[in-house]
Amino acid sequence: MANTVLRNQPSTPRGGWHAAIFIICVEFADRLAYYGLTANLIEYLTKILHQPTATASKNVNTWVGVSSLLTLLGGFVADSYFGRFNTIVVSSIIYLLGMIWLTLSTSVLKNNSALFFVGLYILSVGEGGHRPCVQTFAANQFDDHSPEGKIGKSSFFNYWFMGLVTAGVGSSVVVYIEERFGWTTGLGVLTGTVAIALVLFLLGIRRYKKDGPTGSPFTSMAQVVVAAIRKWRVGTTRGSHIYRFEEDDNKESHLQSQPKSHSLAHTGQFRLLDKAMIIDDLDASSKTRNPWRLCSVTQVEEVKLVLRLVPIWVTCLMFFVVQAQLHTFNVKQSDTMVRFIGHFEIPSPSLQSVTVGAFVISALLIYDRVFVPFARKYTGHPSGITSLQRIGFGLFLSVLNMIVAASIEVKRIGIAKENQLLDSPNTPMSVWWMIPQYFVFGVSDALVVAGLQQLFYDEVAETMRSLGAAAYISLQGFGALASNVVIIVVQDVSSKAGEKWLTGGNNLNRAHLDSFYWVLAALCAVNLCLYLLAAKYFVYKQVHVVVDPNVNTTDANEV
Repeated sequence: MANTVLRNQPSTPRGGWHAAIFIICVEFADRLAYYGLTANLIEYLTKILHQPTATASKNVNTWVGVSSLLTLLGGFVADSYFGRFNTIVVSSIIYLLGMIWLTLSTSVLKNNSALFFVGLYILSVGEGGHRPCVQTFAANQFDDHSPEGKIGKSSFFNYWFMGLVTAGVGSSVVVYIEERFGWTTGLGVLTGTVAIALVLFLLGIRRYKKDGPTGSPFTSMAQVVVAAIRKWRVGTTRGSHIYRFEEDDNKESHLQSQPKSHSLAHTGQFRLLDKAMIIDDLDASSKTRNPWRLCSVTQVEEVKLVLRLVPIWVTCLMFFVVQAQLHTFNVKQSDTMVRFIGHFEIPSPSLQSVTVGAFVISALLIYDRVFVPFARKYTGHPSGITSLQRIGFGLFLSVLNMIVAASIEVKRIGIAKENQLLDSPNTPMSVWWMIPQYFVFGVSDALVVAGLQQLFYDEVAETMRSLGAAAYISLQGFGALASNVVIIVVQDVSSKAGEKWLTGGNNLNRAHLDSFYWVLAALCAVNLCLYLLAAKYFVYKQVHVVVDPNVNTTDANEV
């Protein structure tokens, strides 16, 4: 019905880039505010609220983790009850209220600690509803079933991620404002940016293609599991009808074996779940369908889509463990190096955000404008190569990234030894030695993150796309937590073997950071092998596009 309305109003075009650009504005402002706050939050907690460093670090990690995990709840609410558009509007308003509260807490409320944290977690609620929906809503503006729409969507994910990286680079300006003119001024700038972006988003309301809530996807998944368990002994069917294809509850209709247009095609993986759609004697004799005994092919295949993504999710977790090092040990490395340009000393976080951001943006532009058109001529794939191939190459670069990082650290320690500075916090080595490491990190980030965004959009059911985005986003939170686990294990094992790694107070020269990087490189290599195994057996979503009983055509991506 919604699509019919859109076609009846050609004077106001809907969808495509002319709609997505408005959505990008609100996401850019959200990311700018988030990065601008996160990058300098520990400084506020320690210097303004006078918290101990360990306590402040724990509070920052807790806030980031809660914000990330709340996206799973936000995606569920959007898909099941509110719809993505309504969820974006409500969560953006909540986010704006959180920014206003934080700004007031640093001025009128006189840096009250409890009130400041109330504002932070108001932001978490807004973040949880906004982030899993806005990307999916923007991607939905492109037509999945036209060649132009597929090509446009492929470019969209590249430019979308580029916008996020640009927001990260821009946050360095916000950090400077916070340090130079005060937190109230810095947060006021971010609040104004969020407010303007929300207005721009609402101005584009007539251009959007909007979908309403589709009901709880978890209920449908539970029905498939329960029905499969109830029929696990069923091996035969009544008559010539094997599977239930249709979605309605009319008995004569749902016994038909002809799939609808654009319904999911039946696949051979996870065959135990196929029991849920077998029509047995009880189903055939019943006048109404029991959804907890009989499910459609589409329902079963939607569950299979989720199960197929689990191994990919798990084997991409290690990439985000590596990514977590950028804002921790990599900062400490550059802190020990010579960072002067003339008389100006470059702050370590600013150097990272600018250089890595520049490499990511450059890699995305080259990938989208040069590599994809070139590869498309040979593969025929709208994106040049598949999402899994793109992610796989990025994971290979993450192995190389840790090898380069370890090698640079070995070089740094060697220079410290030569100058008898092992017990000094400084090393006479230029910070520009870090550029190769930042370059590899930036390229791998461009490949993996944008690839995961597209994969978790394309390979889930349309009714679960917000949850798919939330599942991808949760990788960042779980990756940060997994990084802590790796550090704890490494410290425990190394202390039993002799000298405990990653200690030594403020002296990084005695921390064996190079050995830690070699361990991460080895873990990434093992993880890459597991990913390649998971990708080998991954089956892309297959969709029926015709209803002609004499033709069996599917629109399926190729691995």
